[in-house]
Amino acid sequence: MTMRSVLAAGFVLAACPAFAQDATITYKSLGPELALDLAKATFADCQKKGFQVAVVVTDRFGNPLVMLRDRFAGTHTPTTAQGKAWTAASFRTNTLELAAMSQPGSPQSGLRNLPNVVMIGGGIPVEAAGTMVGAVGVSGAPGGDADEACAKAGVSAVKDKLDF
Repeated sequence: MTMRSVLAAGFVLAACPAFAQDATITYKSLGPELALDLAKATFADCQKKGFQVAVVVTDRFGNPLVMLRDRFAGTHTPTTAQGKAWTAASFRTNTLELAAMSQPGSPQSGLRNLPNVVMIGGGIPVEAAGTMVGAVGVSGAPGGDADEACAKAGVSAVKDKLDF
């Protein structure tokens, strides 16, 4: 019996380091400098097209890092842009796709009723080396597809910096 107890205790102790390794994780996320560059590039693309928008860039968890708002953009645009970025980060999918797949009557239509979810085009996840590192949301262009085009242009403008 004593030998079994010693062996059992040995197996338990041998397994402990494996559990300790799982106690912490490492991940990549946008830093504030790159988030600002992304927001500026997105904002500039929208302005070039004549759109008065708000742009929000979040970290990988949907927490805002940067918000830029054109002085003529609607009062609702910062909140909407943040909601789009948060939604894209949370679901790891662009909001134009989410809007299409969650139409009333579809199996995913209930997603529209979740708190803080904004199912309007203009939010996209930002990836680097195959990992989502943040999201960008745009609000104020004449339609979600135009918001999304600005967001994609912003990501393209900083693509070389995303490959960190």
